[in-house]
Amino acid sequence: KVWCALALGFLLPFSCAHTDFFTSIGHMTDLINTEKDLVVSLKDYIKAEESKLEQIKKWAEKLDQLTATATKDPEGFLGHPVNAFKLMKRLNTEWGELENLVLKDMSDGFISNMTIQRQFFPNDEDQTGAAKALLRLQDTYNLDTDTLSRGNLPGVKHKSFLTAEDCFELGKIAYTEADYYHTELWMEQALKQLDEGEVSSADKVYILDYLSYAVYQQGDLGKAMALTRRLLELDPEHQRANGNMKYFEYIMAKEKEANKSSTDSEEQQEKETEVKKKDYLPERRKYEMLCRGEGLKMTPRRQKRLFCRYFDGNRNPRYILGPVKQEDEWDKPRIVRFLDIISDEEIETVKELAKPRLSRATVHDPETGKLTTAHYRVSKSAWLSGYESPVVSRINTRIQDLTGLDVSTAEELQVANYGVGGQYEPHFDFGRKDEPDAFKELGTGNRIATWLFYMSDVSAGGATVFPEVGASVWPRKGTAVFWYNLFPSGEGDYSTRHAACPVLVGNKWVSNKWLHERGQEFRRPCTLSELE
Repeated sequence: KVWCALALGFLLPFSCAHTDFFTSIGHMTDLINTEKDLVVSLKDYIKAEESKLEQIKKWAEKLDQLTATATKDPEGFLGHPVNAFKLMKRLNTEWGELENLVLKDMSDGFISNMTIQRQFFPNDEDQTGAAKALLRLQDTYNLDTDTLSRGNLPGVKHKSFLTAEDCFELGKIAYTEADYYHTELWMEQALKQLDEGEVSSADKVYILDYLSYAVYQQGDLGKAMALTRRLLELDPEHQRANGNMKYFEYIMAKEKEANKSSTDSEEQQEKETEVKKKDYLPERRKYEMLCRGEGLKMTPRRQKRLFCRYFDGNRNPRYILGPVKQEDEWDKPRIVRFLDIISDEEIETVKELAKPRLSRATVHDPETGKLTTAHYRVSKSAWLSGYESPVVSRINTRIQDLTGLDVSTAEELQVANYGVGGQYEPHFDFGRKDEPDAFKELGTGNRIATWLFYMSDVSAGGATVFPEVGASVWPRKGTAVFWYNLFPSGEGDYSTRHAACPVLVGNKWVSNKWLHERGQEFRRPCTLSELE
C-alpha cells in the first residue's frame, strides 16, 4: 500500500497493489522489578557480612601481634600490671563480644525480604508453561535447537543464550509431558554443548539416560543402544542402563527373527492413524506457514482489486472533513485496516486501565455458553467498559462511526497482552449452528463482526492469520483491522477462521471489540441469499 504526498501537503491514496506469569509480558516485567529488589537486598547482605568479617579480621590481626609478643616472654609480659589486667579483660569480656559478633546473623533483612517476595514468585506450572512456549515457538517458526540455544532470533535487543543445564531442563519438561520428540532435541543440544567443553553442573550420565529412552520411545532402537553404550562407558555400574541394554538386545534379537513385512492388521492400523492425522495436520501446517510469512500469494489480478483510500464512515459527520486512512488487506473475506486510528496516548491509557485486571484469557465454552480458560489461547486479558473512562467511550464511538454498526449491544473492549510464545490457535469468533448457546447469556445474538486494534509493534511473529484463505495480517501499532464474521443473511462465514501466531520476539498488545447482531437489523439488513 502506498500513500502519496502532493504539493498541498495532503495525503492522497493510490490504488494499491497461578497466575500464569508466562502468558503476559506485563506481569513478567513485575518479576524483573522483584528480582532487582532482591539483588539490592542481597548486595546489602553481602556488605553486612563483609563489614562483619572486616571487624573479625582486624581483631584477629591485633591479637596475632599481641600474642606473638607475649609468648616470647610470658613472665616478663605479665610482669606489667596493665598487660595482666588487659589479659583478664580480653578473656572475660572481649572474647565473649567477639563470639557474639561471629554468631550474629546478618541475613535477617535479606531472608525477611525474600520471604515477602516469594509469594509473588512463579511456580512449577509457570516454569513449565514458559518451557512449553519455547517449544511452541521452535515448532511454529521452524527453529533448530542450536539457533534457540544461542539466542540467534530476529529483532532481538538483548541477546541471551541457553546453558547446557537450561537445555537439560527443557528436555526434562518435555519428558514429563511424554513429548519424546522435543526431549531428544534438547537432550542432544545439552550433550553437544558439554562435548564442546562447556562447564556445567549438568551430568552427561543423566542426559544420556533421558536421551536413550526418548529415542527408544520414538522407535530408533539402534540409536538407543548406541547412546546406552556411551552411558555405560561413563558409568559401567548404572543399574537402569544395564537393564535397558539387556532389554534392547532382546528386542533387537526378536526383530531379526520376525518377518520383515508388516501384518495386514498393522497396515490397517497405520492407515487409520494416517487418516486421523490428515484431519488435523493440513490446517496446522498452513497456520505455521502463515506465521512464518510463507503463506499463499495473491494473484496479480486479485491484488489489483485491493485499494487504499480515505474513508469517511459513509458520510459520517465526524469524518467528512477529516476522513481516516483505510487499506484493503484481503478480498474474501474482506479485511480492511484503518491507519493511525488510535493514538499513543489512548493506547497508554487503555494499557494502564487494563494492567491491574489482566488475567488468563478465556474463551466461550460452546457446551455451557460460559467463559473458560483453554490451552490453545495463551495470553492475558481484561475487559473495559465505556463508562469507566472517556477514552474507552471515545474508542467505542469511533468504532460505531466507522463500521456503521451499533456498539450498544457489543461486548466490552477486551485488552490482551501476549507474553512468551503467546498465541490463540485457529478459531471462529462467531458461534456455529452446533453451538446454539454460545452467547445465550448475553442475549444479543451472534458475533456479527470483529474490530481489532494493534497497540504495539512486534519485533518478530505475532501475525493474525486466516488459514482457510491464506491471509496474514501483521501487527502495526496504531492501526486496526475489521471484518464481518457473518454474512448479511446471518449465516457464519467459515473463511474467517483465524489465529494469533505466537510472539517470537517482543511484546504484543491488542484490544478488540466483538459486535453482535442485535441492533444491526436496519444498519446491515438481511439478504435473501444465505451467502450474501
